[in-house]
Amino acid sequence: MLKTLILSLSLLAAACTPAAQQSPSSETAPVQSIQSLPVDQPPAVNSAVAAVDAFAAALRAGDQAAVQRLLAPDVLIAESGGVERSYAEYAEHHLPADIAFTSAVQFTLERRDLIDSGDTATVISQSRAEGEFHGRAIRSRSMETTVLRRTDGAWRIQHIHWSSAPINDEHEHEQ
Repeated sequence: MLKTLILSLSLLAAACTPAAQQSPSSETAPVQSIQSLPVDQPPAVNSAVAAVDAFAAALRAGDQAAVQRLLAPDVLIAESGGVERSYAEYAEHHLPADIAFTSAVQFTLERRDLIDSGDTATVISQSRAEGEFHGRAIRSRSMETTVLRRTDGAWRIQHIHWSSAPINDEHEHEQ
């Protein structure tokens, strides 16, 4: 059920990007099946997954210039029930908090899936977040769905959706 939900959300997110709303052409690649990727190996250079990893590294390092290079200007970022509809809006609101959180908490990648459709890709990452932030213990499962578009040979993030749930000893979400 979780895989069906993730796939549905990913396809919906991909369909909402400006590239998906253009009229179809013979050059549009068909949606490929979901590929489960190894989490213990680095991604291929210049791949959509490498762009997602570079974005995470830029957040951890507090490198706002790199974050901006990796995000499309009209990026849509959904988290905690809210949404930012551009890089400028994200930079004004949640970017500083996201930098502080990702630099304070340890993320362990547990699963990663890829839906590759040529110049559009969706990367679905499941991680465990543990540490302390603002004096509060963090122990949660994190889901990240990232939709990217390749333009002029470079991958840029068009959409990110983050969600998380605390992990306790009684209940842990299915992987």
